[in-house]
Amino acid sequence: FYIGNLVYNFQSLPQNYPQEISISGSGKVYAKPDVAVLVLGVEDKGARILDIVGANTSKMNKIIKDVKDLGVDEKDVQTTQYTISPEYNWTESGGRIFVGYVLTQQITVKVRDFEKIGSILDKATSDGANAVGDLQFTIDDPEKIRAEARQKAIDQAKIKAMTLAKQAGLKIGKLVNISEGYSDYPQPIYGKGGGVAMESVNAAPDIQAGQMEINSTVTLTYRVR
Repeated sequence: FYIGNLVYNFQSLPQNYPQEISISGSGKVYAKPDVAVLVLGVEDKGARILDIVGANTSKMNKIIKDVKDLGVDEKDVQTTQYTISPEYNWTESGGRIFVGYVLTQQITVKVRDFEKIGSILDKATSDGANAVGDLQFTIDDPEKIRAEARQKAIDQAKIKAMTLAKQAGLKIGKLVNISEGYSDYPQPIYGKGGGVAMESVNAAPDIQAGQMEINSTVTLTYRVR
């Protein structure tokens, strides 16, 4: 017989074969992000490695100091890139001419006070940050929110299982399996201008975190008789 999305054929199974149904439920929770993640980078070019290392280090140390002075905890500042690579100009004949080196250093900063995001971006670019990455919002400990979405999904699956079993004249038995999948969808809402652009950073943009959508899907498998 067929019920909704459930297809089950008892006649094709031996009498002593365990008869089961699998029912899926979904749960959705909206939560406000509590952490903003910034990528602040400094790129320098030059003919001598020592020169660009000195300039780059000086700028980045100033950025890190000022970021901490604005209230960001030391544990929330992490160096995530430090690369030095040669730079070439290509000739019309297909050859290349060495022109110097490129040094890129980046830090990832977690900002917990969203009112300081604009000030941090403004200060960092004033200090020499010329490679500012996308601003992202997230939840520092999402498991509590996922647990809430999971419980909603389980409750929905249980209700569907009981309803379908009653309509089919079956009796729900032991729960024999459960599986879960989840997804997080950030939905940032930006003020004034719609994003973080390098040319607008010095204006200390009004940036809002919006909300995140947490989805959980749970499949319950029951013995029936």
